[in-house]
Amino acid sequence: MGEETLLQIYWTKTNGYFHNENLKTVVANLITAGMETTSTTLRWGLLLMMKYPEIQIKVQEEIAKVVGSSQPRIEHRRKMPYTDAVVHEIQRIANINPTNLPHATATDVTLNGYFIPKGTYIITLLSSVLHDESQWEKPYKFYPEHFLNSEGKFIKRDAFMPFSAGRRACIGETLAKMELFLFFTSLLQRFTFQPPPGTSQEDLDLTPAVGVITPPMPHQLCALPRS
Repeated sequence: MGEETLLQIYWTKTNGYFHNENLKTVVANLITAGMETTSTTLRWGLLLMMKYPEIQIKVQEEIAKVVGSSQPRIEHRRKMPYTDAVVHEIQRIANINPTNLPHATATDVTLNGYFIPKGTYIITLLSSVLHDESQWEKPYKFYPEHFLNSEGKFIKRDAFMPFSAGRRACIGETLAKMELFLFFTSLLQRFTFQPPPGTSQEDLDLTPAVGVITPPMPHQLCALPRS
């Protein structure tokens, strides 16, 4: 019996939430939504590397030490706490989906004393968590040390929720984290990103543009090949 037949039987035997149409929709979402969000986050990452060249240098030093000239792999991430922290901080400060996507309650629910009927649309403000002054030492500053302990090891933060949380969290979270690490590491392994001649770091504007997914303002950059 082939893998395709086994997959068909699996989807047939499970309940109504898991079927072929559901599978196709999930895969389509991973490709379409994931492409836009990942590319937007990388745009923020390159802008921030131009804005903070000292951080870019530290990332490149770690890449040289751990990866060298070989192809970056996801296995390298656990040996690269600073780079991992920078990628997480890019996601936190960029806040590309500040209001999340709208969801609806599947049943009547009472939350903190408030009754919410079934079918009510809920919009969560993720930026209220990602920039919470009670959770982050420097909530409005690009500060990779938010994700590092005193020994320089990577630490997880409960307030890091760019993918939302719970059962309705982004289905592509694991894939997105892998893609961001590999693409970001590969780019900084091969290039140093600088503002074009006549533009200084102070000229780089971190004000977000308007959009459903919040991109940075358009900027020109110079990608200098690294030997």
